[in-house]
Amino acid sequence: MKILNVDQIRALDQSTIEHEPIAPINLMERAALAFVDWFVDHFPNTTPVKLFCGLGNNGGDGLAIARLLLEREFPIEVYVVRYARRESDDFMHNHRRLKLLTENIRYVEVAQEIPGLRHNELIIDAILGSGLSRPTEGIVKNVIDVINRSPATVVAVDIASGLYVDKPNAPSDTIVEPDYTITFQLPKLAFMLPKNSRYVGDWHIVDIQLHKRYIDLAPTPYYYTQSRDARLLLRKRDKFSNKGSFGHALLMVGSYGKMGAAVLATKACLRSGVGLLTVHVPKCGYDILQIAVPEAMCRPDGNPNVLTGTPDRGASELGSPTPADYAVVGIGSGIGQAPETLDMLKGLLKTLKKPMVIDADALNLLSENRELLKQIPPNSILTPHPKEFERLTQKWDNDYQKLDILREFAQKYRVVVVLKGANSAIATPDGDIHFNSTGNPGLSTGGTGDVLTGVLTALLAQNYDSVEAAVLGVFAHGLAGDRVAAKRGQIGMVATDIIEALRWE
Repeated sequence: MKILNVDQIRALDQSTIEHEPIAPINLMERAALAFVDWFVDHFPNTTPVKLFCGLGNNGGDGLAIARLLLEREFPIEVYVVRYARRESDDFMHNHRRLKLLTENIRYVEVAQEIPGLRHNELIIDAILGSGLSRPTEGIVKNVIDVINRSPATVVAVDIASGLYVDKPNAPSDTIVEPDYTITFQLPKLAFMLPKNSRYVGDWHIVDIQLHKRYIDLAPTPYYYTQSRDARLLLRKRDKFSNKGSFGHALLMVGSYGKMGAAVLATKACLRSGVGLLTVHVPKCGYDILQIAVPEAMCRPDGNPNVLTGTPDRGASELGSPTPADYAVVGIGSGIGQAPETLDMLKGLLKTLKKPMVIDADALNLLSENRELLKQIPPNSILTPHPKEFERLTQKWDNDYQKLDILREFAQKYRVVVVLKGANSAIATPDGDIHFNSTGNPGLSTGGTGDVLTGVLTALLAQNYDSVEAAVLGVFAHGLAGDRVAAKRGQIGMVATDIIEALRWE
C-alpha cells in the first residue's frame, strides 16, 4: 500500500472526480458513509456524540457524517467552528442538507461558546483536514485545547486537526489528541512516526474507492506492508524439495553471559525454514547449543568466552567450511565488543561478498569503527534500534529528518536497514521505505531482536532477495508478537514466545 504526500492526496481526489466520474459532493458522501459504517460498528447509538467541524471540506465531511448518524438515531450535537468568513462549496451544501433534519447546529466563534465535554460522550473531530499548512490558532486552538482536556473518547475524521500530513509540527503546535483516527483510502506518513503517536491513536483505513490507476502510477518512496502484501512474498515449497533446497546458514553469535541471545537467534532461524544451520559460538557455548538446539550444528571458537575467529580460523575443527561457503552469515546477537571480536569482524567483512544480517553488538562495533561500513557486502540487512542507528549515523532533530538520514544511509552503503520500533521502517538501496503494520509494545523486551536476526538469516538462506526477506521477516516477526499478545497479553511476553508463534502460511 502506497503512502502519498499531501499534494498527491489532493490530486487523487481530483483524479477520482474526473475519471469515475463523480461529483465532489457525492465523493464526500461516500467518504462520510465509510466513516459512519466504521463508527456504528464500534459504538452504540445510545452514546451522546458531539461533532466539531470546520468550514472546509473536512468540515463538509463532518456535516455529512452528522446527518448519517442522525439517520441511525445517534443523539448528536453539531458545533461549527467559525475560524474564517469563507466556507467551501461542499461544506455549504452539506450544511443545507443537515438543516433539513435538525436545527441542533451551534456555532462557535469565541471561547465562551465551546461546550463542556463529559466522559460518557463521543467527540468527532472534523475541524481541519489533510490540507493544513500552518499551525492552529485563535478559536480553533481554543476548541482543540478543550477537546484534549476532556475525558471523552475522540475520533478524528481522516487526520487529527492540527497535524501535518508529511512534515514536522513544531513542539508548541496545538493538535487534537484522538483515541482513533479513521482515514480515507491510504495511510498518512504522519501516522508512522513515533513523535506523532499521541496525535493519531489507533488508526484505521476505510476504502472510499479512489482512482486506482492514479494510485498505481503515483511515485512515492513510502509503502505500508499489510497481510496481503506479505502473503504475496511467501513462496510455496516444492513437493520434491529437500534440506539442500533451503540453504545452509551460518550464525556467528554469543559470548560468555550472553548465550541466551545465541539460542534465541538459532531457534528462530530454524523455525523460519532454513535447510541447514551451523552456529559458531565461543567454547563456553558449545554444550549449551548442543543441548538447547540439537537441530543446529555447532562450531566452537578457539576462545572460551568470545568470538575471535570464523569457523575455518580459530575453530576447534580444522577443515571447516569458510563463511563464504554458506548461503548467508548472520552476526551480532550477544557477541560483545571485545577487541578480538572486532578483529574477527574486520576479517569477515574483508573476505565476505554475500549479503549478511548484521545486528546488535556487530552494529555497535561498526558504529565505533565507521570506516568498516563501506566494506559491508551490498544488500546486507542491518537491524538497528533507533539508538544503534543514531550511533551509526548522527542525531536528528525530528522523525522526518530521521527518515531522510535512513534513506541516505541505505542508498550510500547499498544495504537494507530495518529501523526497529512501532511500524518498523525498512529502507532499501533504491531509496524506498517500507513501514510494517504488525507488532505491539509487548515486543519491547530483551531477545526479540535476536529472534528477528534468526528469521532474516533463514529467509536470505532460502534465496529471498534482501528487500523481500526484510519486509516478509519483519512482518512475520511482528505478527507472531500479535498472536502472543492475543493469547497472553503484552506485558508478560518473552522472546521465546515469539519463536513459538511464528507461522509461515
